[in-house]
Amino acid sequence: MAVRSLNKVMLIGNLTRNPNLRYTPNNTAVCSFGLATNRSWANEDGSTEERTDFHNIVAWAKLAEICDQILQMGDKVYLEGRIQTRDWKTEEGDERRITEIVLDSMIKLSSPRGSYDDGNSANQSSSGVSDDSKKSQPKSKSDDKNSKKKKEDEVDVEEVADDIPF
Repeated sequence: MAVRSLNKVMLIGNLTRNPNLRYTPNNTAVCSFGLATNRSWANEDGSTEERTDFHNIVAWAKLAEICDQILQMGDKVYLEGRIQTRDWKTEEGDERRITEIVLDSMIKLSSPRGSYDDGNSANQSSSGVSDDSKKSQPKSKSDDKNSKKKKEDEVDVEEVADDIPF
């Protein structure tokens, strides 16, 4: 009987660079960007120490295209995915290794201060986006009325992000 294992990552942090969208030879979208997470603790003498960790993030398919459209450097995001390590050789024959987080889902929590937000990203960020997101369907007039009603009822995402208990 096989023993089960788990490879799950959950991160909240800020983008360190703008997303880079490209396409494989099979025309599959792949988007990569950096994420910084911070932690602080009190050391033995009572002073506070801080550490920032930097993560390589990769999204595929529709999630890659969405990340490219709504994310930018400085944004605070919640990410879920798995850790993956890849090895390869350069053209010069040097061995390289990278550890990255392959995304399953993403929620945009906020935008950088002073940036313009047209409200479209808040609609996506409050609901989140996953790799198995639904395909777009044509909108009807009743959908337009519902979306206007939803915009009136929306809560400021930044206010909600401050209330997250972790």
